[in-house]
Amino acid sequence: MRQSSSPAAPTATRARYAERLGLPWWAWPAALAVAALVAVELWLGAPGVRAWLPFVLLLPATAAALWWLGRIRVEVRDDELRVDDARLPVRYVADVVPLDAAGRREVLGVGADPLAFVVQRPWIGGAVQVVLDDPADPTPFWVVSTRHPVELATALLAARDAA
Repeated sequence: MRQSSSPAAPTATRARYAERLGLPWWAWPAALAVAALVAVELWLGAPGVRAWLPFVLLLPATAAALWWLGRIRVEVRDDELRVDDARLPVRYVADVVPLDAAGRREVLGVGADPLAFVVQRPWIGGAVQVVLDDPADPTPFWVVSTRHPVELATALLAARDAA
């Protein structure tokens, strides 16, 4: 066995936290059942194209819409917070506050800051508030939905401290 004298290759960066903000399982059959009901109502026993066209259009469109609603990914990787296509380097993170449903309602309620960056999914109860420390950015904080707010907050603070 031959050993290389070159320095060790950098290991692939792995996600410290990764989550997909998908819909709950019961939303899929419920939404597809509603789409099928609408297709049946449009069909109403008509012959020809009207017999199959509502099913061919509505059921795939509903499935695509459900997939689109659950496409958002939240990751802490490569010294940054990634939320869909938004990136936040962890060096600008001043603090991270895990929020439950009541805390999220308070942060996003009547007195919410209009400059805040918000990625909120109503079917997910928890969230984190990421307070920023970047004088060049007018955004005071990010609010990101997550099913595991404490784990995401811990991963963000660990990434910030390691950077």
